[in-house]
Amino acid sequence: MVYTSPEWAGVGLTEEEAKRAGYKVKVGKFPLAASGRALTLGGAEGMVKVVGDEETDLLLGVFIVGPQAGELIAEAALALEMGATLTDLALTVHPHPTLSESLMEAAEAFHKQAIHILNR
Repeated sequence: MVYTSPEWAGVGLTEEEAKRAGYKVKVGKFPLAASGRALTLGGAEGMVKVVGDEETDLLLGVFIVGPQAGELIAEAALALEMGATLTDLALTVHPHPTLSESLMEAAEAFHKQAIHILNR
């Protein structure tokens, strides 16, 4: 956790670390510019990125840049500790509009099923 403006927080493996560990790495990203709550806070600069294993769907890491990243990272740390999958994170109900739903959206983007961004 880095208390800057915007805040930065991360937990788990980076893409590079996961590749070196032998995982088939895939990422999901959600820009905070697509978050209604981030917009109301004036903090639309930033994003949530999830790192996962494409073969097993295992969540390997989460990285957040934006408002309240230090608060949001706790959910990601719990998910990693539990051995959660990206599907687990995507199916977890998050209220709307909140910053926490950005974690869900990034997990949905991993599967090309995000609601508030274009899935490519």
